[in-house]
Amino acid sequence: MSVKVSVVIPVYNPGKYIDPCIDSLLRQTLPAEDFEVLFVNDGSTDDTPARLDKLATEHPHFRVIHIPNSGWPGKPRNIGVSEAEGEYVQFVDQDDYLASDALRRLFEMGHRNGSDIVIGKVASNFRGVPHGVFKKNREKCTLQDAPLYDSLTPHKMFRTEFLRENSIAYPEGKRRLEDQLYMMQAYFPAKVVSILGSYTCYYYSKRDDGQNAGSAKIVPSGYYGNLREVLDVVVDNTEPGKFRDLLLRRFYRVEMLGRLSEPQVLKYDDAYLAEMTEAVRPLAEDFMGEGVVAGLGPVLRLRSALLRDNNQQGLVRLGRFAASVKATARLEEFDWQPDGRIAVKVSGQLVHGEDQKPLTLLRRDGRLYVDPDITSGLMAEGELLDVTDDLRTFQAEISLRNRETAVEWACPATFSTETEDLGDDVCQVVLRGSGYLSSEGGPGRGPVSRGFWDVWVPLRGLGLVRKARLGADRADHVGDNCLPGLLASPARAVVPYFTDPHGNLTLDVARRAKKIATYLEGRPVLRIPGSPTELRLDIFTTAATATAKAELVLSSPAEVSQGAEADGEAAAATVVHTVPVALRPVQGRSHLTVPTRLPNAPAGSWKLSVRLDGAKGPALPLCGVSVDRTGRIRLDETLPTADASLVRKLTARRRNSRLRHTLGPIMRRLPPSARKKIRRLAARVVG
Repeated sequence: MSVKVSVVIPVYNPGKYIDPCIDSLLRQTLPAEDFEVLFVNDGSTDDTPARLDKLATEHPHFRVIHIPNSGWPGKPRNIGVSEAEGEYVQFVDQDDYLASDALRRLFEMGHRNGSDIVIGKVASNFRGVPHGVFKKNREKCTLQDAPLYDSLTPHKMFRTEFLRENSIAYPEGKRRLEDQLYMMQAYFPAKVVSILGSYTCYYYSKRDDGQNAGSAKIVPSGYYGNLREVLDVVVDNTEPGKFRDLLLRRFYRVEMLGRLSEPQVLKYDDAYLAEMTEAVRPLAEDFMGEGVVAGLGPVLRLRSALLRDNNQQGLVRLGRFAASVKATARLEEFDWQPDGRIAVKVSGQLVHGEDQKPLTLLRRDGRLYVDPDITSGLMAEGELLDVTDDLRTFQAEISLRNRETAVEWACPATFSTETEDLGDDVCQVVLRGSGYLSSEGGPGRGPVSRGFWDVWVPLRGLGLVRKARLGADRADHVGDNCLPGLLASPARAVVPYFTDPHGNLTLDVARRAKKIATYLEGRPVLRIPGSPTELRLDIFTTAATATAKAELVLSSPAEVSQGAEADGEAAAATVVHTVPVALRPVQGRSHLTVPTRLPNAPAGSWKLSVRLDGAKGPALPLCGVSVDRTGRIRLDETLPTADASLVRKLTARRRNSRLRHTLGPIMRRLPPSARKKIRRLAARVVG
């Protein structure tokens, strides 16, 4: 059979950090006969060569190519492409890893579209991720109609013949920005690029020794000499105008102004800062014209002006101000929805300084300007930084981010921008919006994985991007609505909670650590009149929630010594009987039915509780019960009864269920016309 994918991995002295990579390749769902793994060993001096050779003898689809040390990953990647037998090539770094279904999904997307490049969603616990690229799946796109320029790492799937036909290859030897050069050389001739945004394919992992690629300090002259080659590729493949300006602006914003911004610029000594500006300014003069600068945010426009004026201390001062800018977000509303999503209302704004003052604007002659106290000394005397036309760039989003894997999903949300007057021609910009948190799926994705999912609010404004955790600042009533939930089929727990000590909102999905019983303490347990007795627990459910398992527990306080009682120690519960029960979704909550008899239970007065989180989970106290010698159980009167309107609904539901159970077999034997008449009659009688 032909090979579908060749995975190319440059290797040099990885030690233990290659383990997750190897494990992920052995767990791929794509059959082993459909892909090959090419480890290109770049002259490693540790035990890696022997280890990889042994791995190749155990797994026929693994190959190892040994080369003398070239000192950089470019040559190993080129050799991997030349040796590849697959229809597609996937680049992976030795200290990263793939999701188990990544190769299959990426190949199938590329194969059905005839894609030259397939980009899979990435996650990282230490480096920035271009989330905008992965907001949706794109079967077919190009550099002209998608923000591909924001994704310039090579960890993608390339059609092998596309690389060979277009002579796309890495520069070999030690250099910087080789990935940007490679990707821009690939994007321009690519006729079809596909983006898989609904599945996280690739994981960047932070090494605890700080030796991730690209972590070394740059030499400005070499770095920006290499950047000039990338910018030349952009100019050679575009005409003057908006598209060229758009691409050049990305490099001006990230590699150039980004390295003269916070936090880096605050760490440079004077000599290094002078070296940086001396290397960056010629590129700004040669490539970054008015069209490029006009599309920057206000703070970046000011930084650009300082660079061109060679105002190095001004760059430091602006960096110090920008470093003080934070995002704040307030949780105004939190409400479970019938479909299992959580509706939230949020307000947010940018603040600055140690006292977190709002980032204010000055009104003058119908225009808006950055507070002159901020720009004083950075602009000409009397000149103001006009941001009137930049109000539309104030934006906010809501996202869920897995605390352990760093996978992040954007949540459906809409925000409006409001300017609030503070008096004396001063105003502040506030973003207000609403959105939905969903653990069970969203636009273009399935359910989230088990884990802690933190809620974040990214805010953009004035050319700055800041992220705030949501929940520490919240309306008083929000906590009352944060019920634990049981969702989907099979049912899995979703526990919204506020972290300790910071008070930020997190969803614990599938009992990563939090227990439902713990978060029901202090919440009402309602008794539903009737026989047998039903108890209504404050666990949110939907119509699609499957029945879940629980366990009723009869217990009594254990005997404790008189000394222990005097010391105020609580008596431990002694379990005398347990019985499995079902948690059923009823009218948005979980119900459990208390059996009328417990034949094997000992007679006496006991405490009744329920375990909701497995046999080893905590027990939620319910009420006192008495059991007679026949096993008949009677609940005490401490539990409140559900309100009358709810009881009527539940009684009608119970009655209808009994009617369906009784009359169902008869109804199925009747002709359609008779069934229709009986249904009309039943509706008039029972509602």
